[in-house]
Amino acid sequence: MNGKNFYARAGSIQTHIRNRNCHLELLHSNPTLSQSRSPSPSCSSVENRTFSIYHSSLKLLRGCTCRSIKQLLQIQAHLLTSGIFYNPYWSSRVLQHSLHFGDFDYTVLIFGCIDSPNTFCVNTLIEGYSNSSIPRQAVGFYFEMLKNGFSPNSFTFVPLFGCCAKAVCVESGQKLHGQAVKTCVDWVLPVQNSLIHMYGYCGAAGYARKVFDLMSQKDLVSWNSILHCYAGVGDLNVARKLFDIMPERNVVSWNTIINGYLNGGKPEVSLLLYREMVEKGLRMNDTTAVCMLTACGRSARLKEGRSLHGFLYKTVLKFSIMIYTALIDMYSRCQKVGTARRVFNLTTYRNLVCWNAMILGYCIHGNPEDGLKLYAEMANQFRSGDGETNPPDEVTFISILCACARTGKLTEGRKYFSEMVSVYNIKPNFAHYWCMANVHVSAGLVQEAEEILRNLPGDIEDLSSEFVVWANLLASCRFQGDIELGERIAKSLIDREPRNFAYYRLLLNIYAVAGRWEDVAAVKDVMEERRIGRIPGSRLVDLKEIVHGLKVKHILQEVILEVT
Repeated sequence: MNGKNFYARAGSIQTHIRNRNCHLELLHSNPTLSQSRSPSPSCSSVENRTFSIYHSSLKLLRGCTCRSIKQLLQIQAHLLTSGIFYNPYWSSRVLQHSLHFGDFDYTVLIFGCIDSPNTFCVNTLIEGYSNSSIPRQAVGFYFEMLKNGFSPNSFTFVPLFGCCAKAVCVESGQKLHGQAVKTCVDWVLPVQNSLIHMYGYCGAAGYARKVFDLMSQKDLVSWNSILHCYAGVGDLNVARKLFDIMPERNVVSWNTIINGYLNGGKPEVSLLLYREMVEKGLRMNDTTAVCMLTACGRSARLKEGRSLHGFLYKTVLKFSIMIYTALIDMYSRCQKVGTARRVFNLTTYRNLVCWNAMILGYCIHGNPEDGLKLYAEMANQFRSGDGETNPPDEVTFISILCACARTGKLTEGRKYFSEMVSVYNIKPNFAHYWCMANVHVSAGLVQEAEEILRNLPGDIEDLSSEFVVWANLLASCRFQGDIELGERIAKSLIDREPRNFAYYRLLLNIYAVAGRWEDVAAVKDVMEERRIGRIPGSRLVDLKEIVHGLKVKHILQEVILEVT
């Protein structure tokens, strides 16, 4: 909701409520409109019962015992008809309860009905923004409130920095950092911790470290935040040094460093750290279990994965969807797709990630035909609206296109690609085009495959911002035999159009997914020398595990040799 609509809706609600209250006052004050100035015994009993209802409503709000959004709506109606709602204390309590029930639109409407929102009310709505799907709008709301005389405090900036972290907007975070300094709350420990968290999520490790080093007091949250920052940007050397000197560690600390090594392509180190954690007497949580199952899958350690599965079965009363999905992924990567399907069948609730894990298991590690059938089942459920209604996403379609390439289904591959764009409005990225090229080559249409790579859109999305998803997904999507085949395609395109930036980017992606970082640097040097477009940053390292093994016919080798 934009600001204009927000105030329009709020204004109309306020007008409606005021008119309604004026009408009620008229009824009570005009003797010609009411039956009597002195109520009868029956009217007196009604008023007593009404007062009792109001008293009960106030008691529910004060004691935080309101149990549902329906009950809160009833309480608000009582407060409105009595006029009590306009007391700042009670309106703020209604606002707080609406936020607790997670209905953000309702929370915004309530805020619009408050004539003069105090600092608590504004902070409550900012917290609502931080938990909503539109966290970026919290910054604009904050500055709008400043114009209306709002005085922020330390409780204002913690959710604001959280909004900037979720929106990955370091520029807004820096502006709000300046506001915190201006308000003299930048020395407050929760504000400092939220600053480190925000800068870390935005990849600004340098700013996060400056805040951390200037802190006069640090708690466990401070240490975990800076640890997460360096593990998140892939600087495992600094992250490990910080981890080793931490005065105190909890399971969050261990999960952070374990996940850092896992995302850094070192699952064996993650497993060693987990064993060390257990030896120190710490109990794992769901996040730890997911990391360990993922590490077992990526390193093909089926024995350790089964052992962990058995341990979880004995110690965990109820598996979460996270654990079920991690088990499906682990068994699929270890070539036990049948076992993965049995785990999938045990899940009572399946989100999109769970569906994708099982479809991917079939399409990459098992029988691709079963993956296509499972996709059809998911799509039919979505269209019918029965039960799970998850629409497929870009990850789903990469799995499907991989299956089409493995089975040589050109017609089906084209159909799925078209369906992805026209039905589900998914914008294709590099991985989709790469897979479609493989689909065509598997059908012997090498020239068409080359045209797909040659005509990559100029605004193709960068995959590196979600490298974990893609690394997990395209575990085997490269040309058969060697990456040199893809390299020859890219070089042939560069030879034909040496000023085309897209072809250099294609070559950079090919080298990056093969881990040939010296070649990545060499291509960047050539681009800089020739002044070809902008020079991509080091984020290509995030594509390290992408596009590793999708099979392509040997005929491609012959054609590439002819081209080059």
